[in-house]
Amino acid sequence: MSPWTVRLPPVLLAAMVVHSALAPNLRLLGIGADVLLLLAIAAGIAGGPERGAAVGFVCGLLADCFLQTPFGLSALTSALVGYAVGVFQTGVLHSSWWIPAITAAVASAGGIGIYVVLGLVVGQDHLLSWRILEVAGIVALLHALLAPPAVRLMRWALAETTERTLIAR
Repeated sequence: MSPWTVRLPPVLLAAMVVHSALAPNLRLLGIGADVLLLLAIAAGIAGGPERGAAVGFVCGLLADCFLQTPFGLSALTSALVGYAVGVFQTGVLHSSWWIPAITAAVASAGGIGIYVVLGLVVGQDHLLSWRILEVAGIVALLHALLAPPAVRLMRWALAETTERTLIAR
């Protein structure tokens, strides 16, 4: 059994609790962070495209449990964003602390846009408004600030067994 199969479920459960219970009370201009989308982005940064898509899909399904939009819309969006971030991160050097923050900001704004476009495709016309630009900007800012600890958390949660842990066994 891989360590990430043991570590990831409690991280996702905690993220769901934070997303549904804590994040709605911590808002900037009435807009809160999307903790589950942030974890999908962090998984793409930490684990690559496949894990980013898988974690994004699960995070999106968890988010869909709390939304009135069609079930699976958040799952598809988060999976696409997690995969895209993972593909982008494979070609980027990780030498600077600010690269994950910038990546999270751009991916978050893009994720909001993808969510709206996919929502329009399935008949959710109420998602389209000028306020979506404000939402995307504030979510991007919040995710940029929260990205470094989120990426560290996902690196730990998705870590494979290393030589050092094999010796400790």
